[in-house]
Amino acid sequence: MRPARRRLLPAAALAVAALLATAAPAVQAAPTAAAAAPDIPLANVRAHLTQLQSIATANGGNRAHGRAGYKASVDYVKAKLDAAGYTTTLQQFTSGGATGYNLIADWPGGDPNQVLMAGSHLDSVSSGAGINDNGSGSAAVLETALAVSRAQLAPDKHLRFAWWGAEELGLVGSKYYVNNLATAERSKLAGYLNFDMIGSPNAGYFVYDDDPVIEQTFKNYFAGLSVPTEIETEGDGRSDHAPFKSAGVPVGGLFTGASNTKSSAQAQKWGGTAGQSFDRCYHSSCDTTANINDTALDRNSDAVAHAVWTLSAGTVTPPTGTVFSNADNVSVPDSGAAVTSSVPVTGRTGNAPSALKVGVDIKHTYRGDLVVDLLAPDGTAYRLKNSSSSDSADNVIATYTVNASSETANGTWKLQVRDVAAQDTGYIDSWQLTF
Repeated sequence: MRPARRRLLPAAALAVAALLATAAPAVQAAPTAAAAAPDIPLANVRAHLTQLQSIATANGGNRAHGRAGYKASVDYVKAKLDAAGYTTTLQQFTSGGATGYNLIADWPGGDPNQVLMAGSHLDSVSSGAGINDNGSGSAAVLETALAVSRAQLAPDKHLRFAWWGAEELGLVGSKYYVNNLATAERSKLAGYLNFDMIGSPNAGYFVYDDDPVIEQTFKNYFAGLSVPTEIETEGDGRSDHAPFKSAGVPVGGLFTGASNTKSSAQAQKWGGTAGQSFDRCYHSSCDTTANINDTALDRNSDAVAHAVWTLSAGTVTPPTGTVFSNADNVSVPDSGAAVTSSVPVTGRTGNAPSALKVGVDIKHTYRGDLVVDLLAPDGTAYRLKNSSSSDSADNVIATYTVNASSETANGTWKLQVRDVAAQDTGYIDSWQLTF
């Protein structure tokens, strides 16, 4: 991931043949693949990281733009993809007087007017091997692409994978790619998924809050693992999704944290060490294969595959039992106004079920002070819990059943919480709807 407040270096426009940038309109509903994504073997992802480390070690300790280690990294990834049946293209650009490379890999088949892209930057900073930043994302995307080949996946949308150069110098490679797409080709992009630093040693689980369908796809996956997520803010706009977003392409992605400090609440939620950076080796020489949290890398690699399988399928109704959730904390003011937490529901047809399950996790020192409602997309309120002076326990952790059959399923549902008495405090920890 590029550092904050670094100026974008110019990329000279070398003559490049126009890439087959077949893409697709914005995803309109959360789709589901005909078959579940395979488990991505951690050992395979780790093996790619070992190779990237070896490349860096043999080339001055880094894989930075314009250095031999970067080109060797591109050659390694390209050879794997060529052998797996991909059509690969090297796109050249210049930055800082040095030649850079984007590697683009297209999987045969799928609708050429609907392309789902997944990508990561392959370059490191000059001070280290860049194994978490961003060998982790690059290896996970590579192994997902290889899993597509092993499965001989035949998705409805066309699949394209990308590894970007010179991200650390200001998103140079990805910006060059987007800027060199004709307007008509950009408009065909169904979405771009970005993976930058997904194995941080003191990991958090952060999801980009850009396109709501892509965001919910990732949230659903982690909810299925009972792993809470938070909205990614530290690297917002600082990685390769930014040029795509600026061009109007739906974007999303995953991140496990960089130089920001993990809070006590986050350590309680995810484990790890409070008061310490998510990645103490960010942009440093110690960003080696020892600087990886295997659990985070494994979970996020599987999430990459899940998103690729799910979002490349045709737009269909998600199966019964699909979970839509929000794990962002919302403070509930003491004896104050009601607060809400939103969950967007997409991809459903018709009305909500007559036995809609509403899972609630509210941390509070006196639950009897709380009034809790479910608000349907049209604003209709369904009372889940009344206040009661005799209800003196802590917290509201429960699943409620609501007859919401008169409500349209799709739309933004809200959990509304109000503290009606003084002296006790709390917050909405998470909540979910099961359709």
